[in-house]
Amino acid sequence: MKLTVKKPIFAESASFFVNQASQVSGKVIIKKDHWVIDAKSLLGVLALSLQPGQEIDLEVDESESDQFLKIITEEGLVEK
Repeated sequence: MKLTVKKPIFAESASFFVNQASQVSGKVIIKKDHWVIDAKSLLGVLALSLQPGQEIDLEVDESESDQFLKIITEEGLVEK
């Protein structure tokens, strides 16, 4: 699913994002430009240097995507 970053995902927000992704039993993948990152990897998420206005493609196992998306959206990290 295509998402737009709403606030910088760095340091504390990156840690929150990775912790939430780690709660998903399946794979959580972030695609940005030529990067393909495991969202459960803090170093991977930090390497993306996600800034407001950037678009990412998030791939989450369908059965758990709604809950994960709800949490990161309510935290103000991304929007659909």
